[in-house]
Amino acid sequence: DNLKLILDHVETIAVVGASNKTYKDSYKVMKFLKDFGFRIFPVNPNIHNTRILGQECYQTLSDIKQRIDMVNVFRAIEHIPSIANEAIKIKAKIFWTQEGLYSEEAETIANNAGLKVIMDQCPKKILENK
Repeated sequence: DNLKLILDHVETIAVVGASNKTYKDSYKVMKFLKDFGFRIFPVNPNIHNTRILGQECYQTLSDIKQRIDMVNVFRAIEHIPSIANEAIKIKAKIFWTQEGLYSEEAETIANNAGLKVIMDQCPKKILENK
């Protein structure tokens, strides 16, 4: 699968584990995706009710009212299966985990529900290599 082609069909991205700290990878990737033209939706239960890059930060994926095409995960591996279940519930099409994050359980959950699963990859790096 060509990952760039997958991203061509994405408009909205929920970033789970978003940070408002500019030195964090999740912030840098989210800023890049926003500047690239995607609509981003930060999700982090610890800092919800704040704004990141001008966007409201949500407590959970289910709190987002817009349709989400892709869920991009920056959370510890033990959280990924439950995030996969949430992604299914909101009818996301793509479940994507950042570099260094792979969960066989989450991959199975999301695949079985028909989501396209990409793990251990950084969308920023893929788009930078256009």
